[in-house]
Amino acid sequence: MITFIALAAACGVVLWLGTNIRVVKQFERGVVFRFGRVRPEVRGPGLTMLVPVADRLQKVNLQIITLPVPAQDGITCDNVTVRVDAVIYFKVVDPVRAAVDVQDYMSAIGQVAQTSLRSIIGKSNLDDLLSNREHLNQGLELMIDSPALGWGIHIDRVEIKDVSLPESMKRSIARQAEAERERRARIITADGELAASEKLSQAAKVMAASPAALQLRLLQTMVEVAAEKNSTLVLPFPVELLRFLERSTPEAAEHGDKAGATPSASAEDASPTTPELSPPPVPDDARGLEIDTHTG
Repeated sequence: MITFIALAAACGVVLWLGTNIRVVKQFERGVVFRFGRVRPEVRGPGLTMLVPVADRLQKVNLQIITLPVPAQDGITCDNVTVRVDAVIYFKVVDPVRAAVDVQDYMSAIGQVAQTSLRSIIGKSNLDDLLSNREHLNQGLELMIDSPALGWGIHIDRVEIKDVSLPESMKRSIARQAEAERERRARIITADGELAASEKLSQAAKVMAASPAALQLRLLQTMVEVAAEKNSTLVLPFPVELLRFLERSTPEAAEHGDKAGATPSASAEDASPTTPELSPPPVPDDARGLEIDTHTG
């Protein structure tokens, strides 16, 4: 009987200790409420003992929490309708304040993030949302971190994930990008033409100073053309011959004019003079004329 009572007492002690002993994990901290009043000391990881009936333990997670922010519709300051979503990384730095000062810090952070994201959309341009996200992320982090510090929560970082645009705006941006690329291509082509013209001008000056360079270049061109299998026939024509013909052309024209004028003059001289014939005299008296009346 005594053994049974001792065994029952031991079981009761084990059960009592089991109901008043808690295990706090490494990434958690325990906040103890004694008769509803929070204790200033925070229980660390390991086994912790509670006073029966009086104490109640609330565990607070200290890990970094990832909270996605639902997509928010807004109008930028340049009157473009966009849809933006983000993600927040935060952690609890003061377990007592997170357990006492706010009822549900997860929901509170989510609501603050949504309102802050809408505010950032209204203050930003479309170009900033698309290309300057680092600055917007920092501004959004400051806006969320200000109320969160009062709840014992630290905002680690905030990232804007996606910016959705209307289809018409996407087409406009695509046309703008295409026009910009075409402008750059034309500028590059013009720069290449300018550099080529400068080099050709320098080459022309060198060839003018050394005529043999032009002949060498002509021979090199013939070699390049002959290296390929084609039916192109190249006949090099010296430029000096063209210049000689150009200088001699006016003299030949003058000689031709003189030669054309000489035969015409000799022809005029050689043509016989036609004698002028006077009409026969008509007598005043017709009686002296004989009329042949005989018929054959």
